[in-house]
Amino acid sequence: MRRPQLDWIAFSAQQTSFCDLICSSITYDLNGERVMAFVSVRAKVLTDSTGAISEIPVLLTNSGPLQVMIDYLLWRRHDRSLGWMRKVVHDVALLLEYMEVNFQHHQDPETLFHSFVQRLYSGTIGTDGIDPSGLYWRPFNHRAIGNVITRITDFSCWAADRQGTTLLNPLRAPSSYDEMVAVAASMASRDRAFLGNTWRMRSIGQDSNSRSTLPRRPPKVSVSDDAVAFPEKHFEDLLFHGFRRQNGEGKTDLTKRLNLRDCLITLLMHGAGFRISECFHLWVCDVGPHQLDPSTAHVRIHHPSLGDAPDDWFDERGNPIKSNRGAYLAGKHALKPRNEVMNKHYSGWKDPSLDRKYYMEAYWFQPELGRLFLHLWMLYLKELIKIPRSHPYAFVVEEGDTAGDMYSIDNYKQAHARAVRRIGLVPSKSLGTTPHGHRHAYGRRLMRSGVAPQVKQKALHHKSVASQAIYTAPSATDVSNALSEATRNLDLLAAGGNHVKPTFNFEKLLAHGFEDVDPDGLFSGPNPKLR
Repeated sequence: MRRPQLDWIAFSAQQTSFCDLICSSITYDLNGERVMAFVSVRAKVLTDSTGAISEIPVLLTNSGPLQVMIDYLLWRRHDRSLGWMRKVVHDVALLLEYMEVNFQHHQDPETLFHSFVQRLYSGTIGTDGIDPSGLYWRPFNHRAIGNVITRITDFSCWAADRQGTTLLNPLRAPSSYDEMVAVAASMASRDRAFLGNTWRMRSIGQDSNSRSTLPRRPPKVSVSDDAVAFPEKHFEDLLFHGFRRQNGEGKTDLTKRLNLRDCLITLLMHGAGFRISECFHLWVCDVGPHQLDPSTAHVRIHHPSLGDAPDDWFDERGNPIKSNRGAYLAGKHALKPRNEVMNKHYSGWKDPSLDRKYYMEAYWFQPELGRLFLHLWMLYLKELIKIPRSHPYAFVVEEGDTAGDMYSIDNYKQAHARAVRRIGLVPSKSLGTTPHGHRHAYGRRLMRSGVAPQVKQKALHHKSVASQAIYTAPSATDVSNALSEATRNLDLLAAGGNHVKPTFNFEKLLAHGFEDVDPDGLFSGPNPKLR
């Protein structure tokens, strides 16, 4: 017999279950089989009688959009980024996939969510390579799982508070182990904090309830992201040969030989340490000669919406309208800031440390990179003036049907990869040859220069001194070189009789015990044949 549409086994008779809301998207075909088709789409939502439209990602099912998620994302629209919203939609989609094939095995939302998290850690594929559920999930990254738990828990808590649903991940009384971990964490935080000795010690049982489902405690890892910095010895080659124009090799005119736009973006990252997304918020009016050194570029990247706007927007009386960039974009160009759009022109914003008027200033290191930037910028402006534009952003598409449109991050990444291959390298994050490797190179240069941590913090626009560790920690190569130098120092001390250097007789070590890996005695044994 055909089962009714929107059917679901309720987990609670007294209270609407959170699963009731999100699983109302399950429908059934004529044979009574469950059908769950859903996709993330971009939606423009009007919530009142004004002209303000909210653009958010929506999970669209075969029963229509998931309304509870729309309500949640609209509620958080003012204080969460589009990137965060996409992650929430992705996480809930994963939960829906799991619930669709496993709801019959669980009697309440809490155990279902707990099992869902366990499958994220273990995957769903058996040792025989078969997954009867059809999910075929591989184990997820441990750090990512912790974020998934947090986002879905927050979503569930909001639904419980606003719509009276039961929680997926409720609070529970902590175990004795949880208590000890909480106290240890509190003590560690106190010991590291400035004036931590004035803190009141946390007592056992004091406000220490925890969630029913918690992520695994990840192992401690080094802050060093090995080999992530772009190799300095190849940077000049990348700039002047990698970013050459088609048929531009050998031409003396830089505007015809090089793609100046891509060179400028790369210089902002490599010479001033900006993130790739920050470069795409640069406006034409944000660059000029520096007052203290007119040969060096003075660059300020403003907050996408809160930064001061230029004074070329006038009211009906011809007076300049003083506004921030969000109002300027909307009023003069009918645009939104690039971190608020859901299209190819999207460019994120990671909340860096800003100066009083909501901008970041470029601190060139070394200074000659700032001089090179200004020289190339002046040449770029001569080309830019020929291209019609309807926006204030600095970097644009230069040719084709979309000439004058905002240049996208994806297009730059493709151009950077081509430039890297053109000079004989392989684009790879592990090799530091992706765009973010330039910011790491800037951080490594700061580390090797020996400048104070506070200077590094200011140059990298970090809110915390501790944030610079991933950029400035020594690489494996740096550690290896330092130990090699230390070994040479020990040799000098041993030669002077001030140190007894440990010695190893490798012939004795190899004489016995290697028969299983070298049965013919080619390199080991009492009489190695090839030594």
